[in-house]
Amino acid sequence: MIIYDIESFEKKKSKKWIFWTILIGIIVIGIAIFGGIKTAEYVANQKEQKVAQEDKKEENNQQNKDTNNSNNEQQNTNNQKGLTKEQLKAIDNIYDSKEKVAFLTFDDGPSSNVTPKILDVLKKENIKATFFVLGTMAKANPEVLKREKEEGHYIANHSYSHVYPKVYANENKPLEEYNKTNKIIQEALGDSSYQSNLFRFPGGSIGGYYDKLKQKAKKKFREKGISSLDWNCLTNDSDGAETKQAIMQNLKDTSKGKNSLVILMHDAPNKDLTAKTLPDVIKYLKGQGYSFKSIYDVIE
Repeated sequence: MIIYDIESFEKKKSKKWIFWTILIGIIVIGIAIFGGIKTAEYVANQKEQKVAQEDKKEENNQQNKDTNNSNNEQQNTNNQKGLTKEQLKAIDNIYDSKEKVAFLTFDDGPSSNVTPKILDVLKKENIKATFFVLGTMAKANPEVLKREKEEGHYIANHSYSHVYPKVYANENKPLEEYNKTNKIIQEALGDSSYQSNLFRFPGGSIGGYYDKLKQKAKKKFREKGISSLDWNCLTNDSDGAETKQAIMQNLKDTSKGKNSLVILMHDAPNKDLTAKTLPDVIKYLKGQGYSFKSIYDVIE
C-alpha cells in the first residue's frame, strides 16, 4: 500500500514536471516568437526611417540642384543682354552710308590653316573685320577664335552646323543653333558674358526654300535684341571663283555704285585662295576710296 502510494506520487510528480516543462517551453517559444516579431518590426522600422532619410536627403539635394540651376539660368539671363533699339536700327541701316565704307566679313571659320593667314593680312593692314563663326569650327579651333577677339575683330554667329535641314528644321532651330554656338564662343574666349547679338543665316536671311521659316525666326531673334546681317557684295570664293582674277572680278562687279559694302568671303579650311587674294581685295578697295569698319564701329 505504501509502495503504491509512492509510485502514485511519483507518477503525479512526473506528470507535473512534464506539464511545467511543456508550459515553460511554450512560454519560451512564445517569447522567442514575440521577440522575433518585435525585432523584425524594429528592423523594418529602421529600414523605413533610413529610406525616408535618404529620400529626404535626395529631395534636399534636388532642391539645391534646382536652386543652382535656377541661379545659373538667372545668371545666363543677366548675361544675355541684347542690342538696344538704336543698335538694331544702326545695323538695319548699314547699307545706307553716304561715305564709302567696306565691311570685310568672313564665314564658316575659324580654321587652323586659313584664318591665321587672313588675320596676318588684316593685322599688317591695320583693318578690323567681322567673323561669322560656326560652332563646330569654333569648338575645334578655340585658340584661333581667341586671336580674332584679341586683335579687335568682331566675332558674330553663323549657326552651329550650317546644315540646312538641321538649322531650318523648325522656326525655333536657328535660335537654338545660335545659342549653342554662342556658348562655345564664350567657352573659347573664357568670357561667359560675351554676346555677339549678330547672326548670319546660312544661305542668307531672304529667299529660298526656307524663306517663310527664316522670317519667323528673324522675329524671334529680334525679340531678344539679336540682329541678322546678309551681304550686298561678294567674291564668290565659295561658289565658282577658282582664281584671283575671278575673285577680283566678282568683287568689282558687285561693288559698283555702292557706298556701303558688306563683303562676303570665307575662311573655311579649303579657302586658301581667299587668304592669298585678300591683299589684292584691300588694295583695290582702298584705291576706290573705301575705308574699313567692323560691326563694333556700327553699334558703339
